[in-house]
Amino acid sequence: MRKTKGLKKGTLPVYIILWIASILSIFPFYWMFVMATQPSAAYNSIPPTLLPGDQLVVNFMKVLDTIPFFQAMWNTILLCTTVTLAVLLISSLAGFAFAKFEFPGKNFFFILILLTMVIPPQLGLIPQFYLVSQLGWLDTLLGAGVLFLLNPLGIFLMRQYISESVPDELMEAAKLDGCSNFRIFRSIVLPIIKPAFATLGIIVFTLVWGEFLWQFTVLRDPASYTLQVALASLNNAFRVDFGMLLSGVFWATVPLIIIFLIFNRWFISSITEGSIK
Repeated sequence: MRKTKGLKKGTLPVYIILWIASILSIFPFYWMFVMATQPSAAYNSIPPTLLPGDQLVVNFMKVLDTIPFFQAMWNTILLCTTVTLAVLLISSLAGFAFAKFEFPGKNFFFILILLTMVIPPQLGLIPQFYLVSQLGWLDTLLGAGVLFLLNPLGIFLMRQYISESVPDELMEAAKLDGCSNFRIFRSIVLPIIKPAFATLGIIVFTLVWGEFLWQFTVLRDPASYTLQVALASLNNAFRVDFGMLLSGVFWATVPLIIIFLIFNRWFISSITEGSIK
């Protein structure tokens, strides 16, 4: 009762709605875990099974017997980490240039970059595949990740964040002290935009981790499979073992949850900082 009295008027319904929304958001992950611990027959049981079973290890061993899961996990982590670091570097440098420098065609090029966000990626699938094949990048992680290196959303996010968070006076003072533009970027801009780095890093890492179409098109050798491509091979044309499939999906989701928990503080900080300003 004391906690209820301490709530501001009208906030209790908001908290109730947030609790309900949280439960609805978490339930698909919980159900995926439940199915990963059950035999395949439990998928179609009526009423549906809502309590975990004892088949988690058995189902995961089936996954290991069917696909090179840990090799695909390593390929995915390597691909996502490399692409994320490259995108953070490219986007921050481009955002810094668009935010703090004047050069011919600045607004034109920035609008042109933003317009690429409205083009469906499927439209460029054939010419991009032809280009990657001519460069000899098929069945390589370089070919699977090269399309994600230029991220229009990342450039836009960094430009906006740097424009609002890095004062021009601070840059002028650094120039008077003899700092070069790269020194200003490294010593002044980078420490300020760490929250934006965390936000963009989570977005890019999740995007590349969940990408399927391009990776499925480029990667054909099982040794180069990422998790999404490897898990797709678990589907059988005649019979689907849902326990095995969802067990693989569950363990493929765990790294994403860990990454979010690690950078959660910076992610929330970058969102709330903009609202405070």
